[in-house]
Amino acid sequence: MRRRRAPVREVLADPIYNSIVVTKFVNKLMYDGKKSVAQSLLYGALAKAEKKSGEKAIEIFEKAIGNVKPVVEVKSRRVGGATYQVPVEVNPKRQLSLSIKWLIDSARKRNERGSIDKFAGEFLDAFNEKGSAFKKKEDTYKMAEANKAFSHYRW
Repeated sequence: MRRRRAPVREVLADPIYNSIVVTKFVNKLMYDGKKSVAQSLLYGALAKAEKKSGEKAIEIFEKAIGNVKPVVEVKSRRVGGATYQVPVEVNPKRQLSLSIKWLIDSARKRNERGSIDKFAGEFLDAFNEKGSAFKKKEDTYKMAEANKAFSHYRW
């Protein structure tokens, strides 16, 4: 190891849903420190998703995040001049950050008009186990399964 591990900064729970995960999502969504814009976008998307599906907004959000969390991923490992894709289990903190990242990326790439519609659609798709963020999770799992033969190179 190099120096010391960076300290983990605690984030406060958000004011509406009292959830740390929502705060982390807002922080990842935010551009140029505009937190109020990111919050209004997320809360608007959750309200729209709640109206469309009839489920509670926080339940949609948490199940969407849960459905996108990867269990295994592949990491490159060089062994004697060859590079192998070695499947490794994903740390719970990394699972959360990857699922947030994938949801935001896939929502931004959607074709709907307006960010609120994009995010509401992506949350509902992830909630129903479809959509591009969920597909990304499935693809990483398939990649890890395909490279199971190299799992003995785990470090």
